[in-house]
Amino acid sequence: MDKPPPIDNDPAIDRFIDSLWAQKGLADLTLQAYQQDLRQFSRWLGKRGSRLIDVDQARIQQYLAERFDAGASARSNARLLSTLKQYYRHLIRSGERQDNPTALISSPRIHRSLPQTLAENDIEQLLQAPDLESPYGLRDRCMLELMYSSGLRVSELVGLQLNQVNTNLGLVRLIGKGNKERVVPVGEEALHWLSLYLKQGRPNLQNARKLSDALFLSSRGVGISRQALWQNIKKHLLKAGIKTVFSPHSLRHAFATHLLNHGADLRTVQMLLGHSSLSTTQIYTHVAQERLASIHARHHPRG
Repeated sequence: MDKPPPIDNDPAIDRFIDSLWAQKGLADLTLQAYQQDLRQFSRWLGKRGSRLIDVDQARIQQYLAERFDAGASARSNARLLSTLKQYYRHLIRSGERQDNPTALISSPRIHRSLPQTLAENDIEQLLQAPDLESPYGLRDRCMLELMYSSGLRVSELVGLQLNQVNTNLGLVRLIGKGNKERVVPVGEEALHWLSLYLKQGRPNLQNARKLSDALFLSSRGVGISRQALWQNIKKHLLKAGIKTVFSPHSLRHAFATHLLNHGADLRTVQMLLGHSSLSTTQIYTHVAQERLASIHARHHPRG
């Protein structure tokens, strides 16, 4: 058997990643995750005298089992298997392989629980936390309001450009996963803070020597990063005295949960969140079911 090529220079992996980028327009972080999965598996195979291009089903199952025994979650193994399935389909299309060794391997079952979110009174305390005497505080208030009002992903929020916002119509045009575009409404309260930030906050954050088109600016006058946003949110959580477990996407989850609590349907929430499939939105199904049960108990004559 030929000696496996140095993994960091495996041209087959690079061609696959380039193909995904060209065909699906996936985000850089997603492509990096796929690439890392394949490289780790290839290293594991190399130690056993095998290669990605000619691996069989048994070897893949052995790798998945070893990962599970080492503590890898079902979700992590499911993502890896999804990557491998796509990779071998790519090899078949390119004529580099005749069969798909993952075809008969089932994805592990994943228990999908509702993401951690905040109660409505916690949201109110968080929104009140930024110091509005500072342009940074005004920026942070606007960012928090916009995330909660429109269900933006963190990447969508920090990537917003000035031309994606229409304050007259109260709309934001977003470029989400897979470069898919959607237009979402902005609530009146968030629109108020957005207008205020554009008039009073953003001009004070601009760098006169290097103007940026980013909507939300850092202290250097360029677009704020995901890391800086997260650090600021943690600071505001601490100030607000909120001890609930919180992630960068908690405001997005609160947006969806609170919409359902106030009568929205899953299909509407799916469109606003930018989920390509309703199945993704169905993690919120039990929220809708609880609301329906409450309505039934209040209004049915024998409730």
